[in-house]
Amino acid sequence: MMEIENIVANTVLLKAREGGGGKRNGRSKKWKEMLQLPHIMQCEELRHSIEKDYTSLCEKQPIGRLLFRQFCDSRPELKRCIEFLDAVAEYEVASDENRRDCGLKVLDTYFNNGSAAHLPEIPQDTVKGCREKLEQSPCKELFKDCTRVVHDYLSRGPFEEYQKSMYFSRFLQWKWLERQPVTKTTFRHYRVLGKGGFGEVCACQVRATGKMYACKKLEKKRIKKRKGEAMALNEKRILEKVNSHFVVSLAYTYETKDALCLVLTIMNGGDLKFHIYNMGNPGFDEERAVFYAAEICCGLEDLQRERIVYRDLKPENILLDDRGHIRISDLGLAVQIPEAETIRGRVGTVGYMAPEVINNENYTYSPDWWGLGCLIYEMIQGQSPFRKRKEKVKREEVDRRVREDQEEYSEKFSEEANSICRMLLAKDPKERLGCTGDGATAVKQHPIFRSINFKRLEANMLDPPFVPDPRAVYCKDVLDIEQFSTVKGVNLDPTDDNFYSKFVTGCVSIPWQHEMIETDCFKDINVYETDGSLSPDLDMSERNLRPKRGFFHRLFRRGVCFKSGYSDDEEEPSRI
Repeated sequence: MMEIENIVANTVLLKAREGGGGKRNGRSKKWKEMLQLPHIMQCEELRHSIEKDYTSLCEKQPIGRLLFRQFCDSRPELKRCIEFLDAVAEYEVASDENRRDCGLKVLDTYFNNGSAAHLPEIPQDTVKGCREKLEQSPCKELFKDCTRVVHDYLSRGPFEEYQKSMYFSRFLQWKWLERQPVTKTTFRHYRVLGKGGFGEVCACQVRATGKMYACKKLEKKRIKKRKGEAMALNEKRILEKVNSHFVVSLAYTYETKDALCLVLTIMNGGDLKFHIYNMGNPGFDEERAVFYAAEICCGLEDLQRERIVYRDLKPENILLDDRGHIRISDLGLAVQIPEAETIRGRVGTVGYMAPEVINNENYTYSPDWWGLGCLIYEMIQGQSPFRKRKEKVKREEVDRRVREDQEEYSEKFSEEANSICRMLLAKDPKERLGCTGDGATAVKQHPIFRSINFKRLEANMLDPPFVPDPRAVYCKDVLDIEQFSTVKGVNLDPTDDNFYSKFVTGCVSIPWQHEMIETDCFKDINVYETDGSLSPDLDMSERNLRPKRGFFHRLFRRGVCFKSGYSDDEEEPSRI
């Protein structure tokens, strides 16, 4: 019976992951109603309140970026600027052997006076400097000054014009939709995948788009009993800040009667601990270990850009996606370091904490480079550097080894692997690789990463050495995941609502906009009139916003969330 329950739970999850087997790729039958753009007159308050920041609206926000580009495409002189920025982006991710040719092509196309695509805005001295540098060594940042000039130009007059265009009005309609309430019924819910500190993690799917996520539930009573409010809010705020290919993203937050819910990137490929120890002989070949180490290095760099130290680097917190790329997960111990300050805190996992953490000394990012050293060691050796697998040993003894003992290297380590581990596992943080001023740049320059083109890696253009089986569910059986006990002696009251309101903020802009684009919902909805006239939803003179509905329709719609108040009963997965 128990085995059947697990098979059914996995089958239902796999069907959802594959898009439900229908033409709609997991979208609800009523997806168009759920994602109906409002009439532009409903967005007037938003037009006045939204911050008019070029970088945020036209570069960082994915839908904003696409709509600004659609606006630029309608004007030849601006279209040329966008084509130049795209050509530079292509140059930056070119393979090392093709980069010089790619750079020459950019110079010939955009900086030759005879060229139709000539860019007059960029000073001749800047162009001359680019030519000279290209001849010497074609570095990836060659056109940095040129792109800055182009963005400066676009951020002035063109940005002003964009705000008066129908493309900006369309952006406001998407922002209005993005800001609608999120509830439990925004999603379909599937099997439990594992446990977090305050509750279960299960798979879920957005009804409107079909995109799969992981839903991390934080039980309200459990948070209150453990006084975990600050920790939960800290994790939520840090996840919101970080926008990285190499760290799990937070896409939504919502609440139910009993729980606060974080909706995160789903990672279907299992964690590194599972792959190190459950797939044949413990450990990986060096090529695979180096690929994961390079991606973790990029993730740490993105965190450090936001002044965040992670503090819990270990194999079970590194997750694989469908393609075999990794992301850092579980940011419960991460903390943002105030500008120009250091922090203290004896937190982490035994065997992975750096000596300065164990000694309760001040630090900034040094514990994460130590953690990377532990991880590279474990991926190659098949056991962690200071504790054998399943060794029964007291915490104090492990801490002593970390502080005093030199880790041992077997024949599995090449000279370069040995070198990077020793440099990352330096007991004194002042001597540790990554801690001497250059941070991630110094780590990336270690010879072990010679074969990694980091620009291409950051653009998701390198193929991982291992691809998880798309038909496998890389997590424990449903019944092997320990149930949480009921929390007793805790009552929720109105004083808790202030904390809940800080936590529950609905959609997170950048991941939500990515979801709309990735699932083709943006393409399917973002249509204009073919004859060049304004579509009715963008026409300010169209006063009749919506056809009038009957009394009963208005009565039953009242108080129902715009995105998620649709009954989807016919599509509910089998309940286990």
